[in-house]
Amino acid sequence: MRRREFIALIGGAAAGWPLTTRAQQPALPVVGFLHSAAPYPEEAEAFGQGLKEAGFVDGKNVTIEFRWAEGHPDRLPVFATDLVHRQVSVIAAIGGDVTALAAKAATSTIPIVFLNGSDPIKSGLVASINRPGGDITGVSLFAGTVDAKRLELLHVLVPHVTAVAVFNNALVAETEARSKSLAEAAAKLGLQLVFFNIAGESDFDAVFDDIARQKIGALFVSGSPYFISRRDQLVLAAARHEVPAIYAWHEIAKAGGLMSYGADVMDAARQAGIYAGRILKGEKPADLPVMQPTKFEFVINLKTAKALGLAIPPTLLAVADEVIE
Repeated sequence: MRRREFIALIGGAAAGWPLTTRAQQPALPVVGFLHSAAPYPEEAEAFGQGLKEAGFVDGKNVTIEFRWAEGHPDRLPVFATDLVHRQVSVIAAIGGDVTALAAKAATSTIPIVFLNGSDPIKSGLVASINRPGGDITGVSLFAGTVDAKRLELLHVLVPHVTAVAVFNNALVAETEARSKSLAEAAAKLGLQLVFFNIAGESDFDAVFDDIARQKIGALFVSGSPYFISRRDQLVLAAARHEVPAIYAWHEIAKAGGLMSYGADVMDAARQAGIYAGRILKGEKPADLPVMQPTKFEFVINLKTAKALGLAIPPTLLAVADEVIE
């Protein structure tokens, strides 16, 4: 075959080749999704919804790489470093201060969007709320600011109780400071707090046995992301030991928990997704103010109250945002 005929043949064949073969398509931007807790589909979906509102759909014009630490904080630095090596376009650090701090320690150039429950200034994440500075911004639920209100609601429900158990978890970096603040609020209500650190699901039964042994009459569960990811096991243990409890997230009350008071964490995850999308479009984290919740929800589960033999005071029913029957 002559050279001229060969070139013509190849040229004609190439015209029928797919575009992906003739020209390499640009790689999709990658969002690294780093979470301290176990896989929690609802929160991941809420984040994806926020990305979609900003114009990005996973698998279409963006790729999301998920990394779940499953309640093991020591895994977070490894996962964060892995995402940095993969040269992701932005890291979504979800699930508390420990996640955001791990991401921040791993990179000073890749933008980070966090979702946490503590004061991001005190945690050292940002310089200020309105002008975060650097390559990090996000959504802060400021859960510590509503701890006292949550304890007050529990006290109204069971005014005869004088000792309250408090469940903490290591995924919250501000645990010591928030525990001190909560103890001060308890003293004003005439309550004694007994603190328990929950490191894993296997602790639940042992701790509840200890609560029964010490005759502690109620339970306050902190806003750690660990507890929302283990809500079914936690609610079951509280019901089995017949302990009235209040939680930070309405998802736990909907799963059978007695009461909850706090910000809407699913909406916060959606907002984090929107911020990640805006950064993908070119906005700078330093110019995006840290978002804060504007609404706190109080949810009462009447079915659980009846199972515990508790009558909900009319004053609580009157202020509840949702009553589950």
